[in-house]
Amino acid sequence: MTDPTYPTVRMMPKGDARAVRHGFPWVYANELVTDRRTRGLPPGSLAVLEDANRVPLGLVAVNPNSKITCRMLDRDPAAVIDQDWFAQRLTRALAHRARLYDAPYYRLIHAESDGLPGVVIDRFGDCAVIQPNAAWADALIAPLTAALAQVTGVTTVLLNASGRARSLEGLEDRSDVLLGAAPAAAVPVPMNGAIYMADLTGGQKTGLFYDQRPNHAVVAGMARDARVLDMFAHVGGFGLAALAQGAASVLAVDGSAPALALAEQGAQAMGVSDRFAVRKGDAFDVMAALETEAATFDIVVCDPPAFAPSKSALEPGLRAYERVAKLAAPLVADGGYLTLCSCSHAADLTKFRNASARGIGRAGRRGQIVHTGFAGPDHPLLPHLAESGYLKAITFRL
Repeated sequence: MTDPTYPTVRMMPKGDARAVRHGFPWVYANELVTDRRTRGLPPGSLAVLEDANRVPLGLVAVNPNSKITCRMLDRDPAAVIDQDWFAQRLTRALAHRARLYDAPYYRLIHAESDGLPGVVIDRFGDCAVIQPNAAWADALIAPLTAALAQVTGVTTVLLNASGRARSLEGLEDRSDVLLGAAPAAAVPVPMNGAIYMADLTGGQKTGLFYDQRPNHAVVAGMARDARVLDMFAHVGGFGLAALAQGAASVLAVDGSAPALALAEQGAQAMGVSDRFAVRKGDAFDVMAALETEAATFDIVVCDPPAFAPSKSALEPGLRAYERVAKLAAPLVADGGYLTLCSCSHAADLTKFRNASARGIGRAGRRGQIVHTGFAGPDHPLLPHLAESGYLKAITFRL
């Protein structure tokens, strides 16, 4: 029985109700009957979604200010979204991560894929960082926080809400301490035998990128006695993992001095500072300079930010990925390896692979693909939602 306290929103006959029934989690603005009552719902409201024949499809979060106007929360239209509801979702997500990892450092909630649309939660031991990228999660942050502490036992919960996803929802950036006290210093995170220093209050996103963990491991597995160049290094993701597996040397390049300082702290904590160097600068400029200096490396990794964050940015984004490959290829010694990464969901694997191969070819090099990687299993992919499978990492042997 539909809970009478929830308003209803209805799909138009041209809306794809069948896709929603089969698991697609979104309804776009142009699929809804947008009468004055629907437009007047406050962002983050809960409502029962009906098809064009008024058959309930489930309980959704509504944001009239967003192109994604409805996000499916529960197939039961009478569901109550309270602390217990959040605890059930979190318990299911935690069981998966606990099976994967022997230490509590991972992505705990990967938005729609874990049944909490627009919500990202990364765990750093006794601390968790929440990114609520949808209005409904902003509105219900208190029961979400309480359930998170109840299920995981974390004693600190931080809110780090910023970025493009929130702006598309019409939400402002904000940060807060929701539980406990913010850590006074960067938090050490063990991963792939390395130690990373995560700035949970001033760093990018939640402070560390867990998604590349399996790709770090693949590159590190090739790195014994190798000279490694880690471009767009952030806090040293690929480079520190390579040092943990016996790389001869690593040069980490990034445009952010604070990120490189954290990378140096990680190397110091690992006792490998003598094999680790950093260089601050624009990645494109530094790669061009390294070629002029006739520098070569056994392994080069390029893990840039999203150059194609939307369909409208796809073509310039692909040209940027091609340029990265063209500049990086001359720096790879003969028989060495080049790993190129993309976190742009708009650039699918085929388009990204083709752009990378074009760049390598334009540099006068030829390569064979020896590995294609994706995000780790703590970043599950929702099969109905291509956007959830954003990360690609392709390793070429040149």
